[in-house]
Amino acid sequence: MVRRLNWGCGPIAPYGWVNSDIQPGPGVDVIADIRAGLPLPDNEFDYIVSIHTLPELSYADQDHALVELRRVLRPGGVLRLSLPDLNKAIHAYASKDIDYFLIPDEIVKTLSGKMIVQLLWYGRSRCLFTPEFMIELLARCGYQSIQLCSFRQTVSAYPTIVELDDRELESFFVEARK
Repeated sequence: MVRRLNWGCGPIAPYGWVNSDIQPGPGVDVIADIRAGLPLPDNEFDYIVSIHTLPELSYADQDHALVELRRVLRPGGVLRLSLPDLNKAIHAYASKDIDYFLIPDEIVKTLSGKMIVQLLWYGRSRCLFTPEFMIELLARCGYQSIQLCSFRQTVSAYPTIVELDDRELESFFVEARK
């Protein structure tokens, strides 16, 4: 049976996944702060998916989190990350594409304000990402076969790894093997 972890699940805690978050909530199976380690055995999961969770950690915590996720992956297991793409935001800002930004006018009206609030996601995000930077971090933390992927597309042997994909417009997707 395939074991799969939804790390940083927030309110999205689907059946058939081990759902982990720092906060308790409906469907959350493992409540833990990855900075203190996950209370999970080594080599437990065939794959791990995380949607926009790494930005909530500071740059100083990125390596530790990625190493901890690697620890709970089985040999050959796959980590799939969805991250907000700084390159896309810069392009939208430079081309004055205000519709790219998801921030309502009631929050902020200016193009630059929308970009800032979205990149910081209302103050929750503490680290920004580009595909190039994420590949560097993954390689530094010992991951192999690092590849960018399209929305709902995988290069892994696990077609269901894309089930949680969302936020296509503002994101990039990357997969890496242990």
